[in-house]
Amino acid sequence: MHFSNIIVEQENNIGFIKINRPDQRNALNLETLLEIEKALDNWKVNQDIRVIIFTGVGEKSFAAGADIRELNKRVMIEALQPNMTATYRKIEEYEKPTIAAINGFALGGGLELALSCDIRIASLNAKMGLPEVGLGIMPGAGGTQRLTRIIGRGNALDLILTGDIITAEEAVKRGLVSCAVPQDELIEKSKEYANKISLKGPLAVRLAKAAVNRGADIDMDTALYLEKLSQTILIGSEDKLEGTQAFLEKRHPHFEGR
Repeated sequence: MHFSNIIVEQENNIGFIKINRPDQRNALNLETLLEIEKALDNWKVNQDIRVIIFTGVGEKSFAAGADIRELNKRVMIEALQPNMTATYRKIEEYEKPTIAAINGFALGGGLELALSCDIRIASLNAKMGLPEVGLGIMPGAGGTQRLTRIIGRGNALDLILTGDIITAEEAVKRGLVSCAVPQDELIEKSKEYANKISLKGPLAVRLAKAAVNRGADIDMDTALYLEKLSQTILIGSEDKLEGTQAFLEKRHPHFEGR
């Protein structure tokens, strides 16, 4: 399927979505967001794809945020439209794990895209921040909420209120990204994570992700019950039988997601 603003590729069990607007520093306009959603919809029924990696074309920018030309023309009521918020929620709730391979700048909506992914890996030349207050606005696509949940209230307020842009090393220290590697190792490191996940039981991965995401926003007793129900489903699955039998037979399991 042809896309104008993203490149969609498959490598074994990994799907790649590459933002392809390098002349605009991979800024995220509405058309790009809609294409991302379409790519995710296409892969939802593809059982071969087990992990999605997001990245940007080139070495300068993962995604520089919202397209300022579009933002400059927006009026008040348009802020209530889903747009970026809906796309990032779709990524966050996607059944398959997602990884953000952050190459270069991830600012504003670009960082919010990375925050909606399950795992973030950065190149050493990456720069990250939520500088919206400097434009007289604020993060509006989940930045205030996801950043707080990932690195804590104090750290989140520090970055949001100052609008500071931090390095990859600082992002690792704050728990914003899992690791930082040289630019030429970024995709291989991201694939290493993806391949490790793709070897695990896909049903177990899916339910574990749901338990973490849903459980984080509810009381402990309800969250523990959700965990128990998810585990109950897995105990009765074919994958559990295959996984435990493979362990006993000292071989690699072959999971079918059933």
